[in-house]
Amino acid sequence: MAESILFQSKPDQIDMPAVLVEGAHTPDALAGASGVYIAAAGSAMLQSGTHALNPMEHWLWLAVEGGGMELENEDVSLSLRAGECCMLPPGSRGVVLDVHQEARVLWMQVGGTLAGAFLQRMGALPHRIMKQGALPSQLNLAKHIVQATVRIAASEDASSAQLQQLLWAMLASHSGQPVAMDAVLSHEIAKVVDAMRKNQYRDSFSLSDMAALSRMPVETFRKRFVSEVGMPPQSYQLFCKMERAKVLLKEGCTVRQAGIEVGMTDPYHFSKTFKNIVGMSPSAYSKTALK
Repeated sequence: MAESILFQSKPDQIDMPAVLVEGAHTPDALAGASGVYIAAAGSAMLQSGTHALNPMEHWLWLAVEGGGMELENEDVSLSLRAGECCMLPPGSRGVVLDVHQEARVLWMQVGGTLAGAFLQRMGALPHRIMKQGALPSQLNLAKHIVQATVRIAASEDASSAQLQQLLWAMLASHSGQPVAMDAVLSHEIAKVVDAMRKNQYRDSFSLSDMAALSRMPVETFRKRFVSEVGMPPQSYQLFCKMERAKVLLKEGCTVRQAGIEVGMTDPYHFSKTFKNIVGMSPSAYSKTALK
């Protein structure tokens, strides 16, 4: 097996990942000057066993597309399942993926002077490995990033422009902007997504409210939303509410204030929902984020 960018190669290790595609990327002058760019990307099918990662030179975004695993080092132990991602800051060492059966992963390394700020806008913490849910559109964009990185790595005079567009689309999707699975959202669905975003997720739109905004019958709207966004409308709304709450907690809001800002006046209900989606209580997240 050829040496991997992400995974450590050990002569006595039999459970090596079957790396499907992997490529390094040297940004062109314009991408380098932007302060944030894709340094490498890849996908792998991981067989049952323990897979050690190389020390992190850049920020790493890693998502589980299928299966599950435990991510561990001396500081953290995270359970990752399909549809979840984690972000590892530069300098992370001793990281291993413990796969129970089989897992498919997508990953990208993000470099540049503004990489930290970029990843923090996507939910990362500067001093801690963090996990969160990944939107279906982000998983799909990650696949395109892997394909483009490998293609660009094989070309001597390729531009970084497509990778830059895909990278910023990842952030736009995470921020609740109208990004679809493969292209921009249709006008009808984008209208609903924009309405929630402009409202800063303070209100809770019912399925009927959303359908009325789109001027479609409820069931037609629901099917169109799932087809374009990759998840049910109310699940998407809840995801965006919790992302908004994370921003508020990092800004110093109390748990009660954050809950009220995203339309959840019952602190118990807000805390339970936050923990179910984020993986830790809002009070624990606040303490970690404000260290």
